[in-house]
Amino acid sequence: MKKVIRKALTLLTVYYAYMVEYRAELILWVLSGSLPIILMGVWIKASQGGQFGLSSIDFARYFLTVFVVRQISVVWVIFEFEKEVVEGKLSPKLLQPLDPVWHHVASHLSERVARIPFALILISLFFFLYPQSFWLPNLVQLILFTLAVSLAFILRFVIQYTFAMFAFWTERANAIETFWFLFYLFLSGLIAPLEVFPQPVREIVLFTPFPYLIDFPASILVGLPVDLARGFWSLLGWIFIFLGANRWLWRAGLKRYSGMGA
Repeated sequence: MKKVIRKALTLLTVYYAYMVEYRAELILWVLSGSLPIILMGVWIKASQGGQFGLSSIDFARYFLTVFVVRQISVVWVIFEFEKEVVEGKLSPKLLQPLDPVWHHVASHLSERVARIPFALILISLFFFLYPQSFWLPNLVQLILFTLAVSLAFILRFVIQYTFAMFAFWTERANAIETFWFLFYLFLSGLIAPLEVFPQPVREIVLFTPFPYLIDFPASILVGLPVDLARGFWSLLGWIFIFLGANRWLWRAGLKRYSGMGA
């Protein structure tokens, strides 16, 4: 157990040091996730003349929380893994007594820690410019949100890492992610809260993994009505479904892999 902890700390330390070397890029990465802040202005304006069941303050808090969720759950593993397979860089990692996925996990977790200060600055700036939207979630909301957003990150990572396995068969595995992202963009709650969707559409979307990636954790923190049991069970269910597919594709892909040194 001590060896596992030591290896994990070493990986996290190495990748954190690597991430902080590129502070300028980190700022750009944080800003690239500011689409919810832009959409917030659109929905606040729309709420003043329409009937959406949410006030302008609700929209402001929701999209700020979406921004936070995006900062925590953003994933890029498919692009790194595809490059490793295409260029043969996966081969040396296969010789190590460690599944290559843990390098990507450490990279993502370290990047989360490195981007926190920049995200906090933007959040503070938001509350300074729009103080009426400030609120303090209660302890239960914070605990449930932390659990939900952690599971959302795991699900997002497992989904994209599963798509990355197709790099063993095609040099453009990221095209699958691009296609998937179109549905993620419109159905996850990134563009609009699920609360404003027509009821029939909402019921269909809830049977997909998309709303649990953003809308579910964001709604918990803001205090919008959510089915907690369904949300958490859906997150766990989709994680296990994609994890099973990932392991099957990994074993099948390794048989095809013919990179240098494999």
